Amino acid sequence: VQLQASGGGLVQAGGSLRLSCAASGSIFSMYMVAWYHQAPGKQRELVATITSGDSSNYADSVKGRFTISRDNAKNTMHLQMNSLKPEDTAVYYCSGRKLGGTWDYWGQGTQVTVSS
Repeated sequence: VQLQASGGGLVQAGGSLRLSCAASGSIFSMYMVAWYHQAPGKQRELVATITSGDSSNYADSVKGRFTISRDNAKNTMHLQMNSLKPEDTAVYYCSGRKLGGTWDYWGQGTQVTVSS
């Protein structure tokens, strides 16, 4: 399975973006999919996860602002980002893991820049 992220861009603080991640194969086989981000000079951080049973979790910094979703029928996943802040500026990566596995599947990243 290959993943391809898209939807990044430049937005003003308070604005919204919707990231998408398309899978070349079935993401139904993925137990869990996630979005990570990596800001310049910082380590990659987990932003949100969602399981095949639609159970989601979020980093404290994005709770109430971001929503992760997955569409197994369309082999896609999304990250709706609202009330964006300059500190959300980063490259965003989608990732997937199978049950009992690790984060083995990665998209190429999409840049999100939030201006103040």
